[in-house]
Amino acid sequence: MKTIGLLGGMSWESTVSYYRALNEGVKTALGGLHSAKLCLYSVDFAEIERLQHAGDWDATAEILCRAARRVEAGGADFLLIGTNTMHKVAPQVAEAVSIPLLHIADATAQRLATDGIRRVGLLGTRFTMEQDFYKGRIAEGFGIEVLVPDEAQRDLVHEVIYTELCLGQVKETSRQRYLEIIASLRERGAEAVILGCTEIALLVQQRHTEVPLYDTTAIHAEEAVKWALEDQA
Repeated sequence: MKTIGLLGGMSWESTVSYYRALNEGVKTALGGLHSAKLCLYSVDFAEIERLQHAGDWDATAEILCRAARRVEAGGADFLLIGTNTMHKVAPQVAEAVSIPLLHIADATAQRLATDGIRRVGLLGTRFTMEQDFYKGRIAEGFGIEVLVPDEAQRDLVHEVIYTELCLGQVKETSRQRYLEIIASLRERGAEAVILGCTEIALLVQQRHTEVPLYDTTAIHAEEAVKWALEDQA
């Protein structure tokens, strides 16, 4: 089994989901008392969040590059960044290490393509929804059209992530507002919706809507388990 490297703590609430999913995935595949070989570096998210909103992405890249080198030194065979937004600096992180980086957008887009989805809605932080590093990668690399909510809806989605979900707060009122936004994306032609922030699945799950949801945390972890066990067949 390969050792999975994970940059987490962005926020730690979703990193808990990663840790559980990676270990459950290995247990399901191998049975018994098996669990994932995992090297985790968890950052101080307050520092990352401040730099994100200040627009100092170079500084965030420096933090994650240092963390990635430590994960590699700890024995990881490949690397995950346990957050959608910080894939904005994925190219810098990938260059900082010699081990492969499993990109969350690629894993998600490949699942969408396999399922025949050609037009998809995207929920995430304002950075993920508005900038091109994520939706552009999906559109250009996989030929999938990406729709995002309108400006007011984007503001709401972003605010709930940072002021509630990253603090472990799951509110029914926010769930209902998210579901309304998901429904509006469906009305605009989205065949499915990407939960493009690793905290969103804490709030909205498939049981809450008939619109197909693609949980990036679960997809990223599932693909990581495949990578870790690819020599086990």
